Amino acid sequence: MGKFASRYAAGLTAGVICAAAALWTAFTAEAASNSSAIPDFSSNNTGWDGNGQNEFMPPRSGLGPVSDDPAHPYVSNFAARRTGQQPTWRVADLNNPNLKPWVVEALRKANADALAGKAMFTREARCWPTGVPAMLLNPGQLYFVQTPKEVWILQQADHRVRRIRLDQPHSANPKPSWYGESVGHYEGGDTLMVDTIGFNDKSFVDSYRTPHTTQLHVAERFKLIEGGKALEVTFTVDDPGAFNAPWSGGKRWERTRQALTEEACAENNADYFSYEVEPIPQAARPDF
Repeated sequence: MGKFASRYAAGLTAGVICAAAALWTAFTAEAASNSSAIPDFSSNNTGWDGNGQNEFMPPRSGLGPVSDDPAHPYVSNFAARRTGQQPTWRVADLNNPNLKPWVVEALRKANADALAGKAMFTREARCWPTGVPAMLLNPGQLYFVQTPKEVWILQQADHRVRRIRLDQPHSANPKPSWYGESVGHYEGGDTLMVDTIGFNDKSFVDSYRTPHTTQLHVAERFKLIEGGKALEVTFTVDDPGAFNAPWSGGKRWERTRQALTEEACAENNADYFSYEVEPIPQAARPDF
């Protein structure tokens, strides 16, 4: 939640800043040598501002993401500042017909904790990896690094990075990981298509704590719109272990000219208000 933003701290040394700037310049120069048909997501300190949007947009048709319970509407910190309403924790709508029974039960438990007054921070607020597509939900800045062989998607908050290999097939047996194995290609001069498999089952697909299995498969379409002033992603989630059918969602960002800055998430390796049953490991004795 917003009141915990103070946990983020800026603090790169001058040497690290110079090294990061040099790396960014090298990547930008390499990307500039590509064909003009490649969409420009990254030049001239381009960032993409989420404008406080921390919910997936539903699709125009078909099955969509988990949403809030109509009896307990979600009010984010951003909405609370605009409207003066009391911010709330998320309570998922359990009547979503696309959820497997075990997913419904997992959400029922999360709902009960939220309604009982337990602090239901997102995994991101806990400084843990968020997975895909949940990484897209961060309401802040998103950045891209484009090279001929890879695209990196960087979330400014806590320097989270996804690496997308271009014009290559998936590995035969990708090792399960938080962000999976992503491969992609450009289309039409304004679009990046990304296909991701090889996830572990430790993350959630959204901020309602909707779980998934290692069968998770996410296909994303990042497209420049409004003459390059905005970026829109539409995606489809397919996980036959958690959902009865594939579902889709989206997110939108506005282009901004702002250099990537550091927002380091400082792990609170104490109890953190009993928020998670898996605390961050602590050393038995100091190592210095």
